[in-house]
Amino acid sequence: MIVMATLRFSYGTMGSGKSTLALQIHHNMSSRGVSGLLLTKLDRDGSQVTSRLGVSAPAIDVSLDLDLFELTNDHMPLQFLVCDEAQFYSVEQCDQLARVVDGLGIDVFAFGILADFRTKLFPGSARLVELADRVNTLQVEALCWCGSRATHNARTVGGVMVVEGEQVVVGDVAPGAEVAYEVLCRRHHMRQVTARVSRAAHTSSLPLPFKE
Repeated sequence: MIVMATLRFSYGTMGSGKSTLALQIHHNMSSRGVSGLLLTKLDRDGSQVTSRLGVSAPAIDVSLDLDLFELTNDHMPLQFLVCDEAQFYSVEQCDQLARVVDGLGIDVFAFGILADFRTKLFPGSARLVELADRVNTLQVEALCWCGSRATHNARTVGGVMVVEGEQVVVGDVAPGAEVAYEVLCRRHHMRQVTARVSRAAHTSSLPLPFKE
């Protein structure tokens, strides 16, 4: 029986364990002598994959002009690629990952966020959904401040949620950061009610805002 290589795309919100799982797959396979590459793009700590659990590993940074098929071919023999922050890859680079699977017979494990802070699909994620052999929603559920399942990523600037701006702006999840990100349920994302807004409303006894 011939086992075909596959392109897998796993997605979730921030805090759903994408980078942790990417690191785990890379570690498990590498520790058993299976050769592969770990890739990332725009990681908050530079050329490495970092998990919010405090685990990290060096990784190849995917620049805009990097041809992923040529990169893989130059490092042969390889058996797998683990690609973190895949939402930031270009459409062409996602096509190159499909060529890696079909042309070189190498498994690709891609991880990313599906939609941006405006609830619009990232081009890289959209292309991976179109191309992948398997598309998985990560089962670790991040939670909104209200306790519901978080499904959307919100961007705040100076503590205020915004729904317009450049699609890619690297920020933080730490409170007080000028540009920060927070996960929300759909209801509170549409109403633009962040944890900060909720706390302020309860402190002042004012009703929560509702955005039509």
